[in-house]
Amino acid sequence: MPAADTVLTGARVRTLDPGRPEARAVAVSDGRIVAVGEESDVRDWRGPGTEVIDLGGATLTPGLTDAHSHPVWGIEMAEGTDLSAVRDLDQLRTALRAAEHSGGWVVGYGLDHNAFGGRPVDRALIEDVLDGAPAFLRLYDGHSALASGAALSAAGITGPRAFGQRSEIVCDPQGRPTGHLVEHAAMGLVGALVPKPSSAERRARLVELLDAMAATGLTGAHVMDLGDGGVPALLATVEYEGHLPLRLNLAPWCMPGATDEELTELIELQGTGGRHWRVGGVKFFMDGTVEGGTAWLEHADCHGQGTDAFWPDPAGYARAVRVLDAAGVRTATHAIGDAAVRHVLDTVASLGGQARMRHRIEHIETVPDDQLKRFAELGVIASMQPPHTAYTRADHTDEWSKRLGEDRAGRAWRCRDLRDAGAVLALGSDWPIAHYDARQVLVTARSPLGAAAAGPALTGLMALEGMTSHAALAAGEQRVAGRIAPGCRADLTAFVLDPVTAPPDELAEAPVRLTMSGGRITYQEVQRSSAPAL
Repeated sequence: MPAADTVLTGARVRTLDPGRPEARAVAVSDGRIVAVGEESDVRDWRGPGTEVIDLGGATLTPGLTDAHSHPVWGIEMAEGTDLSAVRDLDQLRTALRAAEHSGGWVVGYGLDHNAFGGRPVDRALIEDVLDGAPAFLRLYDGHSALASGAALSAAGITGPRAFGQRSEIVCDPQGRPTGHLVEHAAMGLVGALVPKPSSAERRARLVELLDAMAATGLTGAHVMDLGDGGVPALLATVEYEGHLPLRLNLAPWCMPGATDEELTELIELQGTGGRHWRVGGVKFFMDGTVEGGTAWLEHADCHGQGTDAFWPDPAGYARAVRVLDAAGVRTATHAIGDAAVRHVLDTVASLGGQARMRHRIEHIETVPDDQLKRFAELGVIASMQPPHTAYTRADHTDEWSKRLGEDRAGRAWRCRDLRDAGAVLALGSDWPIAHYDARQVLVTARSPLGAAAAGPALTGLMALEGMTSHAALAAGEQRVAGRIAPGCRADLTAFVLDPVTAPPDELAEAPVRLTMSGGRITYQEVQRSSAPAL
């Protein structure tokens, strides 16, 4: 073969390729893996221009992919003061007093529902510390926010409104808006007024974020949105100026009431892209969140909520999926509650055998026994985010568990049960809902937290597969990704520790030695050196 561009050696290579599970060296050329073998093979692979990198005993795996993330939209979602460390109302009020103002606004994100201590989310709890400033605080789930009185006035919100999708301006019994805005349509009324970063700031922040993600071992992400209409131009500009550190696969949203023309536009968008990004798939919402009372449940939650779908006409969702499936378009549907999961599975069942491995369900926070086996039977991919378990508590005193009740809370994040039932299971973070650190995804998959702690955990190999081979299956890229084999993309991650066998507490802090995406090194801990041909 021609001399390789790069040779990685001195590693334990976990290929996840059944034909050759382990190796010691890998050769890369023109963005692809061209050879996998032993250290004795390196002499035959290199030439005068080959860069040889000794990984010093690291474990090399297929590049990690975050199977559910929002790196572009998340730049806006994670704007302002980080409230993720706030644990109670006093801490929230202290954080807001010290918060910087942006264009006169107080903006925050990552606020945990549990910080309100069981109280209704209400602007009256914080108004006095804002000194009249408009405030927009995103709760951690990304599906609800708290707006101050000044922010509501700026948006012209004086009472409840009707929306064409599941959304609510929460009001007290007297009709006064509490400031609690639930789901996208209601949040957008105020969110549209919040100061936004400039185009140059967005580009800089995106590259900085993707660089930081690469430093945790990520080589790619399934991006579950297309943001605003400027995102393709943003990504194209980044690539014109340099490189995207991660390979991005984007899925634009299809919202309730989508017309035939809008579905046609979504179909025509497929395949749009650049060197390291493309549009591939469509994202739906079948429900919202448990804490917001918008998860679609078979039986109401403790507040009598959760019996409505995000699509007012669930049959309309099924029709839209059928149109996209007939055009060969992959779909990903946000479904947290048991009724939402069941409806998506029923919809895929109606499509016939050609739909196998084309459709996926995101989140799946609670699911009954009788639905587990249907994922494998129908070829529906499960996409889950183990770090979300951190927002719950093992004793079920958190808002998520209290709303669901003991029985449903006892069926929390059943990653292992789905794998044991034969499902393909892709894993991700859902950044900025949880931190993007890929190691935390692997660790919480092996050591679930909170309400999921009592359930069975994934093995180290299962967790790794969730961010590699199963993530590739979820994107329909299994022929070119998710394995270390000749012909596959040169997307590779090297850990100082073995991510399969290292104890979870050690893996959480384990250094990443190298990250490579498309044959380009995007992060490296060690000094590179070029070796002459022998």
